[in-house]
Amino acid sequence: MKLAWVTALALRLLCVMGECKQPGAPAPATSLAHYAPSCRAHRASIKDFGGVGDGSTSNTKAFRDAVAHLSQFSAQGGALLYVPPGRWLTGGFNLTSNFTLFLDRDAVLLASQDMNEWPLIDPLPSYGRGRDAPGARYSNFIFGTNLTDVVITGNNGTIDGQGEFWWDKFHQKELKYTRGYLIEFMYTTGIVISNITLLNSPSWNVHPVYSRNIVVQGVTILAPVHSPNTDGIDPDSCSQVWIQDCYIVSGDDCIAIKSGWDEYGIRVNMPSEYIYIKGLTCISPTSAVIALGSEMSGGIQNVFAEDITTIDSEVGVRVKSAPGRGGFVKGIYVRGMTMKNMKYAFNSKGFYKDHADDDYNPKALPVVNGISLSNMVVENATMAAKMEGIQSAPYTGICISNVTISLAPRKSETPPAWNCTDVHGVSSDVSPVPCRQLSPGSQKSPCPFPLERVPIHKPKLELCT
Repeated sequence: MKLAWVTALALRLLCVMGECKQPGAPAPATSLAHYAPSCRAHRASIKDFGGVGDGSTSNTKAFRDAVAHLSQFSAQGGALLYVPPGRWLTGGFNLTSNFTLFLDRDAVLLASQDMNEWPLIDPLPSYGRGRDAPGARYSNFIFGTNLTDVVITGNNGTIDGQGEFWWDKFHQKELKYTRGYLIEFMYTTGIVISNITLLNSPSWNVHPVYSRNIVVQGVTILAPVHSPNTDGIDPDSCSQVWIQDCYIVSGDDCIAIKSGWDEYGIRVNMPSEYIYIKGLTCISPTSAVIALGSEMSGGIQNVFAEDITTIDSEVGVRVKSAPGRGGFVKGIYVRGMTMKNMKYAFNSKGFYKDHADDDYNPKALPVVNGISLSNMVVENATMAAKMEGIQSAPYTGICISNVTISLAPRKSETPPAWNCTDVHGVSSDVSPVPCRQLSPGSQKSPCPFPLERVPIHKPKLELCT
């Protein structure tokens, strides 16, 4: 039975950009066809800059030289860098504006394991320090800041972070600084990441921060399920984000929406908002399919998610915060989830014991209001939900409707199906019967999903050939 489920999940990988490919169909001829905000007037191959795809020759200089050369065309129609089939070992490199990085089928970027090729960079302003450790952080593998119109795409080429090297050092406490992310863009407008596979990131995989007008579509993200902090997609203080048809197997949250950490996030005050998620498939045995927080000090609002499938994951939807975070989580709408083999369907935490430093203000309480969860089927869950707010700042406005949860075989000492503290809301057509804090409403009306009233727009993309 589990094999059938995994096969069904994998089939979703074959439907990207609106086109479904049947398993076993012949691979198409090499094509540079892709979607982008604009098509590029100039084109070059990494081989033009001395690149060697043998898996052992360093291509760090080739990639950096290629981007530097192609950046001159930013105001002249932009440029595309083509990476042909091969195994291209390289250190990290920065992209430029009006630029496309195109990975052909069987092209693999291999992240260097030479730590000298991961120089230190400043911590994010809304975090005040590295996420793993105080101070600076290692650079990211693919990075860009203050860009406009940047695309990473291909014929399902691969970016392999070779993260085991970093995970071992992290577990053995050998790292003085925070691990780099596989892809990070800062202060960027117009990001498209599509039709690629991301493997074995040292830490978070896709991290747009302080950015807007973002599309992540048809992306496969894979990491061992016990690899540390290998979040899939983490929009962080971003707006107008469109995530569609992605398949994620992760050692942490598949999608985690963030907006800064404690007093640093409060100071930057840049929310994550207007985010749409559709067609996500997730496996995350130790974490959430969709997480809000815990770094949410700049606020999170107007998030819509639908048509989600998950198996063997800890929780479907989780809200994480704590005294000291400040900020808010409001206007969160999730519908149409199918879950199997879960610890919880829903979970919230009000005392996430993880702070940037000792200077946070414990009186800075988060406001959590307006969480709508509807039209879900859950099979073989240990508990329906464990929902915890904060006594002096309860989580309110929770709505759950048309949700059926089948519980795993239970022993006499098993906790109740629902465990609720300092949360308030209503429910309708929910089985098993929720806790009294989520009592049935006076009217059996479905929970809202007002997507048509919220200005979330997928950026217009051109078909480039």
